[in-house]
Amino acid sequence: MKPEFFKRTWAVVDLDILGENTRRIRSFLSTGCKLMCVVKADAYGHGDHYCAREMAKNGADWFAVSNLNEALSLRDAGISQPVLILGTTPPEFAGVLREQNITQTVFSAAYAAALQEAAHAAGAVVDVHLKIDTGMGRIGFDGFACGGADEAAHAAMLPNLHASGIFTHFASADEATPDAESYTRGQYARFLEMIAALEMRGVSFPLRHCCNSAATLRYPEMHLDIVRPGLILYGMLPDTCCADILPLRPAMQLKSSVSMVKTLPENRFVSYGRQWVSHSPAAVATVPIGYADGYHRSLSNKGQMLVHGRLARVIGRVCMDQLMLDVSGIPGVAAGDEVTIIGSDGEETLSAEVMADAAGSFNYEIVCLIGKRVPRLYLRGGLPCGVAQYIAKE
Repeated sequence: MKPEFFKRTWAVVDLDILGENTRRIRSFLSTGCKLMCVVKADAYGHGDHYCAREMAKNGADWFAVSNLNEALSLRDAGISQPVLILGTTPPEFAGVLREQNITQTVFSAAYAAALQEAAHAAGAVVDVHLKIDTGMGRIGFDGFACGGADEAAHAAMLPNLHASGIFTHFASADEATPDAESYTRGQYARFLEMIAALEMRGVSFPLRHCCNSAATLRYPEMHLDIVRPGLILYGMLPDTCCADILPLRPAMQLKSSVSMVKTLPENRFVSYGRQWVSHSPAAVATVPIGYADGYHRSLSNKGQMLVHGRLARVIGRVCMDQLMLDVSGIPGVAAGDEVTIIGSDGEETLSAEVMADAAGSFNYEIVCLIGKRVPRLYLRGGLPCGVAQYIAKE
């Protein structure tokens, strides 16, 4: 198979690495603990169809997404495992949730009542997991008050809602300070207290979960019945404190190509705002990637890319569709040459973390914001095996 696509700027996702990461995470889990792979945001920019299928082959028991559209995308990809929607779904889609065997998060008394009414009207029983707010301050039943337990228990006993799970989300599991670790342990204690309070009210759950990527690695004693790793599946770390726990590898590289090379004389400006000027003759390569492709405008005059295995600095402002590199001192650069934005070329490597540091961002955002006009090329055994194109002629 030779997937065809227009090589302007493209991402390369190695499915063998993705499968290896999935297996290693699964082997790290406590005995009896299941694996819920988080594939929201188009599998963190890696492409949900190909990634979810690869994870399913390598031990995923569940999947988690942000919304109904993402859940239905997994069903379209042939994923049969249970899928949990972590955010809200309009109650009027209760029938769709049941028909597609999708589990919905229930996070408040008002939402539970609305979903119950809609499910009853549709003649459906919807599988749900209750979300408990133990200190994230986002959605969830109040894990700090007795009233939160009363409301959660009432929601769990509604006739058209089948409460098969309960979960919370950690706010600081990726921080190694004593204060952050104390906060995480406090959240975990509150979660267990809420579970005990619900059991006293006659409600119990087959699945209890709280561990995101960082907690999966750093707090194995909190694995409970199932964990929810996201970023680490793709070979990236939430923080350096998570390093050296598991040998995980980044599954994605981001590539582009040189569209033009020119030599600018001294005192010539480059790009909008005239923020960069040549102080001596300079070789400048134009690369067809810009902020509309997800390359941060904040990387203007400080981002780096690899050309011929050597670092080249972004000069001038990043444009919507293009940017410029100073390739002075890199001999032989010509139109059509490959440019590595994330990944390795020769002995040099540029990671999403390096780009994030320069952009004042973090690695989650770097990969999630890779644009829809950037095709994803998939490799198996080092060879192309598929491509996802989000903007293509029908």
